[in-house]
Amino acid sequence: MRLFSTPRVVRIATLLIAMNVAAGPAFADVAPAATIVIDNFSFGPTQLSVAAGATVTWENRDDIPHTVVEDASPRTFKSPPLDSGEKFSQVFVKPGTYRYFCSLHPHMTGTIVVK
Repeated sequence: MRLFSTPRVVRIATLLIAMNVAAGPAFADVAPAATIVIDNFSFGPTQLSVAAGATVTWENRDDIPHTVVEDASPRTFKSPPLDSGEKFSQVFVKPGTYRYFCSLHPHMTGTIVVK
């Protein structure tokens, strides 16, 4: 007597594949990272879209200090002044649009869109 017939094997394989797809990738909780460069009195890119859970890092490549400050109240993030070569990171957990600016040079602005 055969324990597994072809139709039964197909059903089991289909069930296992469906369970794996429903569970998602094994490392789905590992969020991607993105970098925004501060240079020549600007943030680049000025608008960035990331997935919820992503870490965004700002790196100052300008020759003077800059800050990264959320343009909302209450603020969920605010960096100290970043000298040349310094970095500031923020994890974005909640979907939404986050506008920010440099408090030392308010004409410098940017936007993070979290999906």
